[in-house]
Amino acid sequence: MRRLPALSAMKVFEVVGQTRSFTRAGELLNLTQSAVSRQVRNLEDQLGEQLVIRRHHHLELTPSGAELLAALQQAFHQVELTVRNIREKSNLRRLRINVPPTFAKRWLLPRLARLRAFLPDIDLSITTEPEDKLAERGMLDCAIRFGDGEWSGLRSERLFTEHHIAVCAPALLEAVPSDTPIDLSRFTFLHVLASVDQRYLTWHRWLDAAGLGETDTAGGLEFDLLDLVIEAACNGLGLAVADRFMVASLMHEGKLVQVLDVEVEGHESYWLVTRPDGPVSAHVSALRTWLHSELHPQDRLQSHATA
Repeated sequence: MRRLPALSAMKVFEVVGQTRSFTRAGELLNLTQSAVSRQVRNLEDQLGEQLVIRRHHHLELTPSGAELLAALQQAFHQVELTVRNIREKSNLRRLRINVPPTFAKRWLLPRLARLRAFLPDIDLSITTEPEDKLAERGMLDCAIRFGDGEWSGLRSERLFTEHHIAVCAPALLEAVPSDTPIDLSRFTFLHVLASVDQRYLTWHRWLDAAGLGETDTAGGLEFDLLDLVIEAACNGLGLAVADRFMVASLMHEGKLVQVLDVEVEGHESYWLVTRPDGPVSAHVSALRTWLHSELHPQDRLQSHATA
């Protein structure tokens, strides 16, 4: 049998640790300031260790207090997820998907009405947090991931591979005479960061394919999301290399134009990712069918023609 302090005292201490105030914690917990202080004091007595340093206008956590707060936050978060998961299991109408932020905004949202029409009896939950894992007990039904298709312990099915083109706002090209070759070194390059100190190599690969491999790309603007790069390009801040799928609607609306007739197949793809255990659910199977119809509309038209 576990010998732990009272759960109520640990919950009170978590709120105290977050607010650094007995008074504010009492307001959040609907307790008096003295009741909160007494709960923390009792917890300290049980542990035989001081958890907070009581200053005149605020509280500070001792090293032991900080250690306990971190453990409690993690534990309560896991309990909350588990409780929510148990409750959500009874909702057989809901499909939970996790997708990359740029994919969500630039590809999925413009098509969301069609997805809802295709799945009229299914409620959707769409998240973009990269830490939203497809763990064994996780709430997700499936995910769309960007990469090489290798994710340990998961099943992946390729949706489409990136095809990179260079784009910019139309105004940037208006000053370039139509009978003059474009000097890309005159423009600002917009880069996507693979990590804090490393860029993705999309610009280098595109420039090599265009026969412009000597172009200096050392300068320019950097962003940690492709969506921010696309937005910066729309605002006339420079040239971007992006997947054609992600900017197709913006090009159709005249917000972006293609720079040179060069297209490069990317090294990574978007994948539908599911758990490997057991058959795919009916909801996920229906999503897969819809994704295929959106990505390969010619197959849909052919099936209608032969029906």
